[in-house]
Amino acid sequence: MGIKDSVGKAMMDKRIMAVIIAVAILWRIAISLDKEIDLWESICSGVALFIMGWALFAYMYSMSLKETSWLISNKMAQGVAVSLSAINIYVIVYYGMRWFELLHEGVWEPHDFLLRDIRYVMLVLCYCGILWSAGYLKKMHDNYMLLTKEMPEMHKIGVREALFRVITDERTVIVIIGTAFLWRSVISLDKEIALWESMCSGVGLFIMGWTLFGYISSLTLRVTRPSMIKIYHGIALGLCAINFHVIIYYGMRWYRLIGMEEELVPIGFIFRDIRFFMLVIFYCTAIVLSKWLEKASEQCEFLIKKESKA
Repeated sequence: MGIKDSVGKAMMDKRIMAVIIAVAILWRIAISLDKEIDLWESICSGVALFIMGWALFAYMYSMSLKETSWLISNKMAQGVAVSLSAINIYVIVYYGMRWFELLHEGVWEPHDFLLRDIRYVMLVLCYCGILWSAGYLKKMHDNYMLLTKEMPEMHKIGVREALFRVITDERTVIVIIGTAFLWRSVISLDKEIALWESMCSGVGLFIMGWTLFGYISSLTLRVTRPSMIKIYHGIALGLCAINFHVIIYYGMRWYRLIGMEEELVPIGFIFRDIRFFMLVIFYCTAIVLSKWLEKASEQCEFLIKKESKA
């Protein structure tokens, strides 16, 4: 085993990931005691997220290009990589604007620092969940021999299967992304986001995020191979972390919009549009990913039945 593999295996150990999450929580508590976050503290936080996010993206993308006997693992790795890229771009835009003092979120002053702490911890939790699933996906990618030509022909498609195919189709996802872009463009023309507009945006993200989380969690009940179950658990954990961030952000924002009028900060609404758009892309790529997760569960169960009869 080379140095690269040894380091990768160590980082994917659940004990190491527990330490990473604990350190992230303690770090944010320490720097938030004075209810202010200095530039150097923000730089340390941002750089740590950059390294985690883009290193994980590079790892998953390289896995998607590696030849394997089980081609679906390439698709799963590719889907995770694209989803990660959306979150990583969001992190770059957020910290870039924050370091150059271009960002004023105005969620619930003077408690904005609480949102920043929660965001940071949820992003670390998301990265750790995906990193945990990546370890088991790599094992199956390298060792799982599946002759897809032996797969039985697809049974007659029912209403549920047909609806699932339509929702997870790439063309449907493109329509959702296009609609989200037009929606934010229209409501941002007056450079203000009204309460009902924010509620529509938030509820849309809630539905996408928690529906995806529930679906991927349900897949764990349909497979018996432990490695696949842990892959699903890791991806579901990453989704759950982003979903909690969305809930807390919109909860605080709606409270502010109900209680007082918002001052116009031109750059602020631009960042809110970028954040919304990146979250939509993240959820949409997860929707496409769920199609391959579904096929993976079917093929795993087929192979297990085949092995039990041998």
